[in-house]
Amino acid sequence: MAKQLEADVAVVAAGLSGLAAAIASAENGAHTIVLEKASNTGGAANMGMGPCAAGSPLQRASMIELTPGELLRRHMFYTHYQVDARVVRAYYFKSGDTIQWLMDMGVKFNSVRPAFRARERTRAYADGEYTWHVVQPEDGSEPGPRAATTMIKRMTERANELGVEFLFETPGKELITDENGAVVGVKGFDKNGEEVDISSKAVIVATGGFGNNPKMIKDLIGFDWGKNLYSFAVPGMDGDGYNMCHAVGAGHTPVTMEMMYQLPDNMNHFYVEGAFRQPCYWCDRTGERFMPEDDIFNTTFVGNAINHLPGKVGFSIFDTKMLKHWKKDGPDIVSHVHPKDLYQGFDEQFARDEDTYLDGEGNHVIAKADTIRELAEKIGIDPDGLEKNVAEYNEMCAKGWDELFEKEHTFMVPLEQGPFYACRQYVGAYGSLGGVKINQRMEVVTDDSEVIPGLYCVGTDACAIYGDSYNFAIPGNTMGFCLNSGRIAGENAAALAAESAGDDEWD
Repeated sequence: MAKQLEADVAVVAAGLSGLAAAIASAENGAHTIVLEKASNTGGAANMGMGPCAAGSPLQRASMIELTPGELLRRHMFYTHYQVDARVVRAYYFKSGDTIQWLMDMGVKFNSVRPAFRARERTRAYADGEYTWHVVQPEDGSEPGPRAATTMIKRMTERANELGVEFLFETPGKELITDENGAVVGVKGFDKNGEEVDISSKAVIVATGGFGNNPKMIKDLIGFDWGKNLYSFAVPGMDGDGYNMCHAVGAGHTPVTMEMMYQLPDNMNHFYVEGAFRQPCYWCDRTGERFMPEDDIFNTTFVGNAINHLPGKVGFSIFDTKMLKHWKKDGPDIVSHVHPKDLYQGFDEQFARDEDTYLDGEGNHVIAKADTIRELAEKIGIDPDGLEKNVAEYNEMCAKGWDELFEKEHTFMVPLEQGPFYACRQYVGAYGSLGGVKINQRMEVVTDDSEVIPGLYCVGTDACAIYGDSYNFAIPGNTMGFCLNSGRIAGENAAALAAESAGDDEWD
């Protein structure tokens, strides 16, 4: 016999978008129950650093005059209007107030910044907007990966204060509908396999996509995880929400991934990975360069490029002279993400990993050799092709001009002093995006844009606002969309529940 519960609003999953939805729902008077597969809140957002916003109090205090309308226009130009402008507008016009909303919960922000502190002439970020609201870790340290964990803590405290009921280790699996097709509840299963049925006036699905489901990735996007894709496979993101919504008639949107590049199991090889993210010599397995290397910090551009290379793999190469320079003077392009002692820790990690670090097909991921030819043979590049192309590149370096791609001349440094170092670069991704069609109220709609009553979808399950590529010129976008889509859905679901209950009963 299934356990029966009642709520005004049920939220499926307690990641960033689900937390935002639950808080907004409860703030507007709705009794809210949240089903969560894991044993805690936050999901993938615990790995992040902060959300995007326009018109926030922090931006105004920093004299950053960026309006939601300006950001909307820039976003739509970037996507060539292949996405829903009303959904994008709803998100951006909510975003500035959401930063104040978080601050009222006790969230502190370190700064507002573009994605990377790159030089003006570094083209990948020369036009980046100051939209990334980076969370200040509660221990006072400089923000880095997982800085947003502090924000998740404050949001969870706020949800508990409002009386939100969390059912942990209880994933939602199936939506409950009435005879007219309206969603009136959700079915889940607790850690003992016992069924839990929640009757509600609205359900908000926020399960975070299917980045942990290789079969769905293969079927819907075409990548073979562990062969030509090494994405973050966050436990629990198995496509539950995608499947639940489509089972009751939800419309479809194009499904993509937040493309980037990375090494297999990169978090266990963080010093090695970060060391190679420099504008040195980048090539495909024939030895040919494939882009101006001063663009490599736009990880979406590089991921897109690698996706079209032979075997979907690229290579980053530097020599001992470059390594000595980075150890002494620091990296040419500074990342907020990788450790500050990146090159001080490089030798130890490289020595540890060199002979044991393999990809899913048994290839060496990193290699070191005294000659370019030996390096090519060890890492899987055509030796003749690499020797030929490196020689041509070195000639261009001597002239101070990249005749092929017009790479910034400051970075035209020849490969000439062994030992030489190389690593493989694969297509990576943060997770899946989109699939469930919504309107600007975050209501789920059919392929014909008809509203499915009582059903909302938020976060990456519904995030189809980027077109074919994440926009790094407006950083913090995925966390921003999660927060604001969740908040919008929570408010609208609470209003629907109030309307269903009747004004007298609600009062």
